[in-house]
Amino acid sequence: MKKKISIIGAGIAGLTLGNFLQNSSNYEFTIYEKGESLNLEEGFGIQLAVNSVSILNKIGFSELKKSNIFNPRTLDFYSNQQKICNLDLTQFNTEIEKYSTLKRSSLIKFLKDKLFSNVFRFNKIIKTFEHKKDKIKINFTDGDTDETDYLVVSDGVFSPTKAIIENKTTKINFKGAFAARTMISKSNFKALNKENISLIMCPNAHLVSYLVNEDEYNFVSIIRNKANTSDNENRELLDLILKQNNLNILFDKDLSFWPIYNSYKPTISKYKNIFYLGDAFYTFLPTMAQGASQSIESAYELFKIFEKNNNDKQDIYFKNRFQRMKAINKRSNFNFFVFHLSNLFFVKMRNFILKKLIYNKKFIYNFLGRVFRK
Repeated sequence: MKKKISIIGAGIAGLTLGNFLQNSSNYEFTIYEKGESLNLEEGFGIQLAVNSVSILNKIGFSELKKSNIFNPRTLDFYSNQQKICNLDLTQFNTEIEKYSTLKRSSLIKFLKDKLFSNVFRFNKIIKTFEHKKDKIKINFTDGDTDETDYLVVSDGVFSPTKAIIENKTTKINFKGAFAARTMISKSNFKALNKENISLIMCPNAHLVSYLVNEDEYNFVSIIRNKANTSDNENRELLDLILKQNNLNILFDKDLSFWPIYNSYKPTISKYKNIFYLGDAFYTFLPTMAQGASQSIESAYELFKIFEKNNNDKQDIYFKNRFQRMKAINKRSNFNFFVFHLSNLFFVKMRNFILKKLIYNKKFIYNFLGRVFRK
């Protein structure tokens, strides 16, 4: 008899796991989503290194329309508007696995369209759950119930499901910074280099822009701000940073702001048949651009563990994820510090060292290759 898996959250992690489970003869699964449908309008960009592209290619990602994706060749580093150097992203690529940028909604649509519509249950929010021996009974706020062998939680950084299961509030660390994001049409944006990712380092901030398809750029800025200020105040702070660095950017769409958080530690459940994926497991800082990639990686790792039918599934999964988390988290925190230097002496030293290290193959392999080419 097939074992049953219930997935909470239809984001990148949950949908990726569902795509692999759909081709398995050992399990049946259901994806529960709190919304009325999947939001395919949200257009913010994501970056996928080859560590995640190679996984997605197993379910047909290489067939995605070329107009919905972009393959940047370099990451260009700027200190204010002065170019320091560029990182060759193609050194991590293979013929069919290439560093990719696209809209998050394009990836969600791709993953959704690969799944049968009957695996989804919308408007579902967990109210309570019961753990009896090897079975889990889920009670939803609308009165529905479900009984499952395994529960996979992938409902985000603040995961309300995790709080119910573990009976405690998840501790999240506010990093004293905010993100500003928007999409900019190609006609309204004079990018520093239209074919590459541009990363501009400023005192207490950094800005990133890149194409996500044939017509649009993703713009994101991470701004140091320890106060929990309003969107209007954050917009004023961003405008000041742009003015101080002589960056004239015309925003043709509204900016969205939100605080930057990361996890204190990864989550392992007290129940052996409950697993956490993506941000519900650990929330990374965005400074390695690995959020989406790690959601994809963790989903595929868990699928392979399910397929091997190990008795100690949770221990194997957590051990693998914990080691991977430590490596990426160390690099993300380092970037978060280095990108935002404000002292002129340290800025000049950073820029000098960066120009030397960017062409050091041993350093690039150790710092980036081990992340991008898993």
